[in-house]
Amino acid sequence: MTKYSPKSQKIIGEAMRKYKHGKLKSGSSGKTVKSRKQAIAIGISEARQEGNKTPGKEQ
Repeated sequence: MTKYSPKSQKIIGEAMRKYKHGKLKSGSSGKTVKSRKQAIAIGISEARQEGNKTPGKEQ
C-alpha cells in the first residue's frame, strides 16, 4: 500500500466526502464526479499541488 503524509490523507478524505455527497466537481468541465477512482485522483492532485508527500505518477 502506498504511504501518504497525514496532510495528504486529510485532503484525499475531504475529496471522498464531497464525492459521497455528490458535491465534488471536475476541474475543467465542472461536471459532477461519478467515479470513485476519479475522486481519489482529484484528492491526490490537490495534495500534490500543495506540496504534500504523495506517490509518484505512474507511467
